[in-house]
Amino acid sequence: MEEPTATEIEIGTSGVTTMPPPSLTTGSPHQALVERLKDYGQEDVFALWDELSPEERDLLLRDIENLDLPRIDRITRCSLHSQGLPVAATEPVPENCVSTVEERTKEDRDKWWRMGLKAIYEGKLGVVLLSGGQGTRLGSSDPKGCYNIGLPSGKSLFQIQAERILCVQRLAAQAMSEGSTRPVTIQWYIMTSPFTHEPTQKFFESRKYFGLEPEQVTFFQQGTLPCISKDGKFIMETPFSLAKAPDGNGGVYAALKSSRLLEDMASRGIKYVDCYGVDNVLVRVADPTFLGYFIDKGAASAAKVVRKAYPQEKVGVFVRRGKGGPLTVVEYTELDQSMASATNQQTGRLQFCWSNVCLHMFTLDFLNQVANGLEKDSVYHLAEKKIPSINGFTEGLKLEQFIFDCFPYAPSTALFEVLRDEEFAPVKNANGSNFDTPESARLLVLRLHTRWVIAAGGFLTHSVPLYATGVEVSPLCSYAGENLEAICRGRTFHAPCEISL
Repeated sequence: MEEPTATEIEIGTSGVTTMPPPSLTTGSPHQALVERLKDYGQEDVFALWDELSPEERDLLLRDIENLDLPRIDRITRCSLHSQGLPVAATEPVPENCVSTVEERTKEDRDKWWRMGLKAIYEGKLGVVLLSGGQGTRLGSSDPKGCYNIGLPSGKSLFQIQAERILCVQRLAAQAMSEGSTRPVTIQWYIMTSPFTHEPTQKFFESRKYFGLEPEQVTFFQQGTLPCISKDGKFIMETPFSLAKAPDGNGGVYAALKSSRLLEDMASRGIKYVDCYGVDNVLVRVADPTFLGYFIDKGAASAAKVVRKAYPQEKVGVFVRRGKGGPLTVVEYTELDQSMASATNQQTGRLQFCWSNVCLHMFTLDFLNQVANGLEKDSVYHLAEKKIPSINGFTEGLKLEQFIFDCFPYAPSTALFEVLRDEEFAPVKNANGSNFDTPESARLLVLRLHTRWVIAAGGFLTHSVPLYATGVEVSPLCSYAGENLEAICRGRTFHAPCEISL
C-alpha cells in the first residue's frame, strides 16, 4: 500500500477490536454498555437487541463504544437547557469597530498589503478551509469544492483556491526576498466530514495538489454527534446504528484541538489563521491586505463583512450583545422588522448592516482559547430537522456549532468591509434558483475580471451581450487585479476566455 501523500488526521476512536457475539450474561459487553447508558438515560438504544443478528449486535456495540458519552450528555443537557434563556440586548456595532471601504486610504491599503506579505513570507499565516459539505443542493454528491461552476477554464472551487495560495506565495517571495531564493509556504488545513473526507483527498491526489506541495496540505475531519429527540434521547437510524450528523462548521474548533493541529500550527511558527468557507468563488484566500489590517489593529479576531443589500435580506449580521459587550452574529430571524429597517441618521446606513460572509481571521492564541471555551460551555445550536429513523423520517434535533460562535469569546473583534462584487460570490443553490447559483457566481467572476483587464489596458470582443459573458483571469496571473498590464495592455480578448500565464 502506498504511503499517503498529504497529512491525514481523523477525529475519533479507531482500531476497535471485533468482538465475538456477546451473550446476555452479566458482565458481557452488551450488559456493561446497558449499565453505562442507564447513567445517561439512553438505554433504549438496546430496545431491539433480541431481534438483531450477531453481526448487527457487533455493529451496535461498536457504534456505542465509539461515543464519548460523558461529553455528549454534557452537550445535550447544556444545549437543551440554554433554549429560551434571556440574552443581552442587541445593539448596533460601534462605528469604530469597522473599517469601511470609503474611509480607507491608498496609504492604508499599501501599508496593510506590505505588512501582510511580510507575515506570509515569515511563515506566520496558516489557512483553514471549511469543506465538510457535499454539493447536494447543486445536484452533486461530490464534495462542494470539487464543483465546476462553468468558468471558461473549467476549474473547480478547490483549484481556484489552491492557485490563489500559489499566487500569494509568489507575491510574498517577490516582495520580501531581496534576492533570496527561500521558498514561501502557506500551510493549508482542510476540514472535511465523514461524507467528504476520502473523495476530497482523492481529488487532490489525482490532480497533484494543483501545484502545491503535498506536505503543505493537511486534511482533517470534523466530528459528528448523535441526533436527539426533543427530550434528549438518541434517535436510532436502524436497529443497530444511531442517527448522527456533522457538528456544524463551528466544529472546526474542537476538530483542530482534538487532532492536535493547533499544536502543529504553533510548532511551525504560525501566529495568524485565515478561516473561510469553500463555496465562495471570489474568496481572497490568505489576503495580505486583510492580514495586514488584522495585525495593525492588534485584535484577537476579525471578519470581512458586506453591507446588507436591503433591510429584509436573509443574512446573519454582526451586532453588539449588551452595552459594552462583545460583537457576535445573529440570524436575520432574531431582528424584528423595526430593528432590521432602522437607519443610522449620521451615516445613512442601516443600523444593523454588516453581514457575516464567513471570511475570518484569528490569532492562534485566540483559537486555543475558543476551542477550550466552547468545549467547557458545551452549548450547541439545536436545529429541528427530519431525521432518518427506524420509523421513517421523524422530527428531531441536530446539534451544531457555527463558525461565528467564537466571537463572544474575543476580547476584541475588528470588522473589515469588502465589496460584494469583488469578494463574495456564493455557490449554494442549483441553477434555476433565484440567488447564489453557479451561474450567478460565474457572472460575478467574469464581470470582475473583465474590469481588471480593461483597467490594465486590454480590450474585449464578444458575440453575446457583455452582461452575459466576460473573461476569466487565472489566479496564477493575478491575485486581485495587480500585475496585468504586461499581459493585457493593447491586446484584444474574445469573451468568454481564460487569461493565463
